[in-house]
Amino acid sequence: MPLTTPHRGLLGAADRPSGVALPPDRLPLLLAGRVRKRWRYVGAYGPELSVCVGLVRIGPLTQSFWAVWDRGEGRLSERTRPRAAGVSLEPGRVRVADGAVRIDLEVDEDAADAVETVTPYGPGHAWTLKRAGVPVRGTVRVGDREHAFDGAGVVDDSAGWPPRHTSWRWSAGVGVDERGRSIGWNLVDGIHDDEAASERSVWVDGRAAHVGPVRFARDLSGVRSVAPDGLVDLAFRAEATRARRDRLVVVRSSYEQPFGTFAGTLPGGVTLAEGFGVMERHDAVW
Repeated sequence: MPLTTPHRGLLGAADRPSGVALPPDRLPLLLAGRVRKRWRYVGAYGPELSVCVGLVRIGPLTQSFWAVWDRGEGRLSERTRPRAAGVSLEPGRVRVADGAVRIDLEVDEDAADAVETVTPYGPGHAWTLKRAGVPVRGTVRVGDREHAFDGAGVVDDSAGWPPRHTSWRWSAGVGVDERGRSIGWNLVDGIHDDEAASERSVWVDGRAAHVGPVRFARDLSGVRSVAPDGLVDLAFRAEATRARRDRLVVVRSSYEQPFGTFAGTLPGGVTLAEGFGVMERHDAVW
């Protein structure tokens, strides 16, 4: 029976939807004529270095990517491949071995609330699990330059059967507010964006709270609450941008994802003292 009502809750919540295919159960390749999509993305963002690593699976197809933004050197290194190609994303661990690039990060995923969202899309549904502000530690080497990373990051696990044409705007980041609290956020418009049961969240010292609808600037220079009395008002300064267009036989995708810095306010009495992360614009026919 198709899902009819959006669900949001912490991982393991008693009111989790039943009778529909959800991780960790095996998900069928096809549902209502749509191909299964799955991905795992880990971003680690800081004042000296920002890193993202991802694995995407659309039906039988696999794509992997990694990117390293070295702010001190002013250098963005990145690569996308049509297979796993040396990228390993296991729970709590990120590893990349790709030529002269080595990434080895430990991610303390249990240090922050895991927010689970399930959204109906016609006869199909999509699932996502988000964590932000989780501690990340390890090493990143690009060529002969090695960094020790000790900061925070974001974890995005997603799967399901969203509409064949899906378009969204997304922001994920971490930082510290003026009261010295650890902050993480996940904001979106276009997918899992129900007014009352969305994936939009802000984490304060690891505890998550829901955030109301937001609107992104057309040029990705900021994101604000839709409601005039809303508490999201973030300005973004882009520093280096990942961008790609894929035109395959059955899949088309266009995205841009700049790394940069944030300033402004979030719910929970948060005024950022510093903030690092990404914005994203993505349009996919998949």
